Amino acid sequence: MDDVEGARSFQVQGSSYDSFMGRYSGPLASTFLDAVGVQQGGTALDVGCGPGALTGVLVDRLGAGSVSACDPSPSFVDECAQRHPRAVVRSGRAESLPFESADFDYVLAQLVLHFVTDPEAAAEEFVRVAKPGGLVAACVWDFDGGMEMLRHFWTAAMALDRDAPDHARNLRFGREKELADLFVTAGLLDVAETTLQVTSTYRDFDELWSGFLAGIGPAGSYCTALPAQSRDRLERRFFQEVGAPSGPFELTAVARAAHGRTR
Repeated sequence: MDDVEGARSFQVQGSSYDSFMGRYSGPLASTFLDAVGVQQGGTALDVGCGPGALTGVLVDRLGAGSVSACDPSPSFVDECAQRHPRAVVRSGRAESLPFESADFDYVLAQLVLHFVTDPEAAAEEFVRVAKPGGLVAACVWDFDGGMEMLRHFWTAAMALDRDAPDHARNLRFGREKELADLFVTAGLLDVAETTLQVTSTYRDFDELWSGFLAGIGPAGSYCTALPAQSRDRLERRFFQEVGAPSGPFELTAVARAAHGRTR
């Protein structure tokens, strides 16, 4: 399979992802499906499934035999398949989905479109594999509304390194209408967009920081590539950015979701 640019920083074990981003994507999955109207019945595809947070909620709602999933990361494909052995889990990228045309009532992508190499091609693929009148939906972190964990991290990084990439501002689809415009361009009908909110509780700052040390995603990759002294400085600045917590604390994440129907 061709290398996928956005997937390079997600070649990790599912348990590591769960402790970093899964603590948000798990609660987000149910909220996302409720918002876009996925209830009982029908078949569904989870695009960019990761270790299977959204896949699991789909299995609960639709039954494992009605759920398929794919991801370009081999470790995530293996993990999702182990967690949901009766679902169909395949290796594949969003721009070239390994499924037949008009296969699914629901095509869903949670926290994926920030990282795909060609989002327009991915949206066309979502439409291709959806049945006529099928639902296509996606959600991504809303950088205007606030994904606090990443916003605080990149604020700290930029304070110490003006060349820090600040992915929380530079990635696409984190702002109003970007997702909706993508779906309209792909030919979807009745496109609508909304925001969703989830919260995660950390027992202490060390639990938060350990996720970045695992090297997950653009932020983790940036963190672990730093020399040890620079990484220590970033840790201290990040600690201040999140309020210098002495015990448990919460961070909020806002996601932007869009959905539409195929012709």
